[in-house]
Amino acid sequence: MCGRFTLTQPANIAAKFGLDNFAPVEPEFYEPRFNVAPTQRIVVIPTRDMKREARRMRWGFIPSWAKDASIGSRLINARAEGIDTTPSFRAAFKYRRCLIPADSFYDWLPTAQGKQPYRIMLASGELFAFAGLWERWKDRQDGAVESCCIVTCAPNELAARFHDRMPVIIAPADYDTWLTGTPEQALALLKPYPTEAMRAYPVSAKVNSPKNDGPELVDPIDE
Repeated sequence: MCGRFTLTQPANIAAKFGLDNFAPVEPEFYEPRFNVAPTQRIVVIPTRDMKREARRMRWGFIPSWAKDASIGSRLINARAEGIDTTPSFRAAFKYRRCLIPADSFYDWLPTAQGKQPYRIMLASGELFAFAGLWERWKDRQDGAVESCCIVTCAPNELAARFHDRMPVIIAPADYDTWLTGTPEQALALLKPYPTEAMRAYPVSAKVNSPKNDGPELVDPIDE
C-alpha cells in the first residue's frame, strides 16, 4: 500500500510533467513535503480538454455516491485488481485518471525492535508519478470537494520486503496513455515498477508521526 510519501522537488513539476502554464496561486504548491499523509491536500495532475494541469486535492477518495466525506480517510488506495469494476472506483478509472507527483514513499519493515521505516524511491532520485484517480463530490454544506487516491498493485522484489502491495509508478513515456488512453490501455500499465530501477534506505522513526514534516526525515540512518 502507500500511506506516506514525499514531494521534495516541487519546483521540478512543470518541467517533469510538461505543464505549460504552471503558475499556481497557492504557495503550498512550491513547498517541499517530507511526510505527506492521508486527508492532506496534495498536488495532482489531471487533464482538462486533453491538456495536463496541476491542482490540489484531498488525499482520500470520496465516491460521488458517498453520504459524507468521512469515507475518504479509508480510501487512500485503490487496488489495481478489479479497479474497472469496483463500484467506488470504476467511473473514475474510466473518466478521471491522474498523475500524483512524488519522489519517494515510506514503508515499514518489521524488526525485533519494532517497525523500522524505510524511504523507497527511484535509483536516480528523480521525481516520478503515482497512478491516481480523482473524483468531485458535492456536499450541501461544504460545496464541491475534489479528492484522489493512489493505485496499488502486487509488489516488486524490493517492495515485497515491506508489504504485499506497492503503489503503481507510471513511466514518463506512459503518462499520456494513463491520462487519456482507453481503459484497456490504462489497465496494462498497472504493474510493479522494475526492482532494479529502485532503491530503499532506513530513516528516522520521526516519520511515524504525520506532525513531523522536515528535511531530516529523509536523512539515512544506519541499518
